[in-house]
Amino acid sequence: MEVIKKIIGSTKKFPRPVVALGMFDGVHLGHAEVINHAIDTAKKISGTAIVFTFSNHPLTVIAPDDAPLMIGSKNLRREIFSDMGVDVLIEIPFTKEFSKKSPEEFLQLLQEKISPAYVVTGPNYTFGRFGRGNGRLLLREAENFGFKAEVCQAFTVERKIVSSTRIRALIAAGDLTSANQLLGRNFTYAGEVVNGDKRGRKLGFPTANIEISDRRAMLPNGAYVVRVKVRGKIFNGIANVGDNPTFKVARRRLEVFIDDFSANIYGEEIFVSFIEKLRDEKIFSSVEDLKAQLNEDLRSMRNVTAD
Repeated sequence: MEVIKKIIGSTKKFPRPVVALGMFDGVHLGHAEVINHAIDTAKKISGTAIVFTFSNHPLTVIAPDDAPLMIGSKNLRREIFSDMGVDVLIEIPFTKEFSKKSPEEFLQLLQEKISPAYVVTGPNYTFGRFGRGNGRLLLREAENFGFKAEVCQAFTVERKIVSSTRIRALIAAGDLTSANQLLGRNFTYAGEVVNGDKRGRKLGFPTANIEISDRRAMLPNGAYVVRVKVRGKIFNGIANVGDNPTFKVARRRLEVFIDDFSANIYGEEIFVSFIEKLRDEKIFSSVEDLKAQLNEDLRSMRNVTAD
């Protein structure tokens, strides 16, 4: 998958582009419906499947206080797009200047820079200044800008619309099963491994530590069964989300014990996918009690991943 971070000149080198428009935070089942439709259409016309999105949420520019917590990272989103079969990702920064474009100016940009054969969106997609552009305008104006437009219907699970807002609420509430169902995959937190206090190593449970961003969605504190993608390989593991109250750590972080893994991965990005919650975070009266609990967690994790 080719990634374009800036639109300079024209991208008309791509034959018969089919462009999926959206923020696609989390790339949930509803997003997948839009993107897969674009991919399928591109295959039918021997074209190019393109996702056009932004590297930052528009609200971070328009109304920063209202900007939502992001469900995934840019690199995770790129990996998902690539696995789905997207040919080209256009991922540009949303700026104040860009926010001033009218809906028609945005469509003109698509025409001049990409020259799409088709443009595909979801039912709630808006574009242009103040979000004045919507599906109805897109369908009405498409022919004037040289392409065909298709607006996918809302995707529902159990008669409820799948949305990033709904998934964020499920993650915050700790309803991992429902969040994973609507995502169509396991909720995943991607981040760079940083230096920790190395207490886990002394206990026989060395951990990869990731700082938890206050701009990203995260599950409630506790211990979880996870799968960890490191250097392209998948390992089972145990993750602790929290403040490590036994040792009075002030900052909230993600600590991951990766089973049957011992390489030095400081400074590398890993992908931690949450499978099942084991328990709430606890304060232990002694290091021995903590070690006993970690061994119990390890047994539980191996039982879960053996299924």
